Amino acid sequence: MSHTGSLRVFVVQRVLLSVPLLLMLLTIVFVLMRVIPGDPIAIAAGDRLSEEQLQERRAAAGFDRPLWLQYVEYLGQMLTLNFGSALTDSRPVGSILLQNGGATVTLTVAAMLFALVVGIPLGVISAGRRDGVADVAIRLIGPLTYAAPAFFVGLLMQLVFGVWWGLLPTAGQASTIVIAETPRVTNILLIDTLLAGRPDFFMDTLAHLILPGVTLGLLMVGVVIRLVRVNMLQTLSADHVEAAVARGIPAARVSRNHGLRNALVPVVTVMGLQAAALLSGAILTEATFNWPGVGNQLVQYLNARDYTAVQGLVTAFAVIVVLVSLLIDLINALIDPRVKYA
Repeated sequence: MSHTGSLRVFVVQRVLLSVPLLLMLLTIVFVLMRVIPGDPIAIAAGDRLSEEQLQERRAAAGFDRPLWLQYVEYLGQMLTLNFGSALTDSRPVGSILLQNGGATVTLTVAAMLFALVVGIPLGVISAGRRDGVADVAIRLIGPLTYAAPAFFVGLLMQLVFGVWWGLLPTAGQASTIVIAETPRVTNILLIDTLLAGRPDFFMDTLAHLILPGVTLGLLMVGVVIRLVRVNMLQTLSADHVEAAVARGIPAARVSRNHGLRNALVPVVTVMGLQAAALLSGAILTEATFNWPGVGNQLVQYLNARDYTAVQGLVTAFAVIVVLVSLLIDLINALIDPRVKYA
């Protein structure tokens, strides 16, 4: 079979495998939302509605139907990307994703960039000084950063850099005047400030991004360090690399051209797969820094016990994670010749 045909088969296989995975995630979300005690309609309405009005709302939301029928309708809504509406404020989940998703995307991208900028050089240094003092010290960073709770790290960041030293803002996506006077075009405030021609607003937004971005990025630094280190050590011990060193090629050049390039392939794959970890970490980080993203909105709906909104947002997260995993599989197949298509 030709390379193109094999790649086509690989793509079809990955797409087909994503279907049962997505179905399983949707089913888990549906079941969890139904086993939580309490009536979501009554909780969302409080004491403002009579029993007759509550029954009308339950019927309108479909909660009076048999569970199997609710499940079928739920899957049907997912096929049309209809994630429902919140009970407390009647906002469609799709609207929440559009309006608040930009902040979450900004935070996630900033965290990934921080993890790569810090993790790749440290991984290279660690591999180049194997079993030395620097290697041991750098290898300790991974467990420490990955095990530290995001909210605890965030609170420390706020205390040190915001309260004690007064260097950076500790909450929000930007100052009040920036949010009020920046026209929303993309719902990504960094981009919108540039489109508005306000570099001062851009710098203000960037300053607000540093602490939450670093806090979330620390979750991934250790993973990047370990991946780069392990793959560089494997590559640098290969026969062709040792032959290059024997021919007199400088060690730094060999490390850069052979070790680092091969080490970056699994980093691309794993960083994509870690999008799920970043999304879950973003929920705690956004709540800690009052960041107006989807995660912070999810926490507010959880506190209000708005199960319909929670179900819609969690389902959207599940769909995004599956699609990102599929995309990373395809990218990995294209850039890594070691991936077998069939």
